[in-house]
Amino acid sequence: MPSALATTSLCDGGATRRGWLPARPPASGPGAGAARLAGRGPAAPGTGGLPGARTVLAVTARPGPESASLGRLLYAFREAGADLALLCLTRGEASPLNSTCRPLEAVRPWELQLAAGLLGVRSVAVADYPDGGLSHCPLLALAQRVQRAIDEHGPDLILVADPVAGDADDARAARAVCLAAGRAGVTVAARTRPGARGSWPVDLGSGAEAARTVQRCAATAHASQSEALPEVLCALADLSSREHLRWLPPAAARVPRPRGAQRCLS
Repeated sequence: MPSALATTSLCDGGATRRGWLPARPPASGPGAGAARLAGRGPAAPGTGGLPGARTVLAVTARPGPESASLGRLLYAFREAGADLALLCLTRGEASPLNSTCRPLEAVRPWELQLAAGLLGVRSVAVADYPDGGLSHCPLLALAQRVQRAIDEHGPDLILVADPVAGDADDARAARAVCLAAGRAGVTVAARTRPGARGSWPVDLGSGAEAARTVQRCAATAHASQSEALPEVLCALADLSSREHLRWLPPAAARVPRPRGAQRCLS
């Protein structure tokens, strides 16, 4: 089933401009064969299992990390039978790279849709908050947008990149996710580096090479960012057969239910 691309939310302003994919994603790799869809939480320590989830919602600050950072985990969840949805909070227009003749805000959402389709994501939504400027947007407005995605897809699990390893936009996106997840009672897992406190390994086992191939293809779908691809693909080639996850604690603050698209003023 092709991904459905939806563009939602408006937001003005934003100062800092940020690029595309993480230059060096944390070394790791997922474990599709060991996944269990029944129950919540990770498998017992040492088993290398995925959290049990029938529906996984991935949330990213910009196009790109869904492939270079979360790609193998998304593939592993899909291979385990989970339905996948993706919410990207910006259109990625702040990247200093552009190998096309089109504005990034126009081309990058469609590159994202192509990459997500390769990873098995059924539904893709792209919000219109400013790339590099999420910290200038009210946290509740961002959380409300995440809440709308939760209401739409009913995920058992929300997947994000570890905010500790990212930039200000990644940290802001993770905070918004935790706010919305706390209200909805949904668990949040972050893809993190090996050895991170509270993390556990997810071993892809015999599916490691297939997952790596799909992840490479998804990263290559971001054609406007082709100047950065050699470094990204080199980093992916260095990944082991494991990914690492850790739980993010949900925030206690209540998030009002959204009443439509939110406008955020800088």
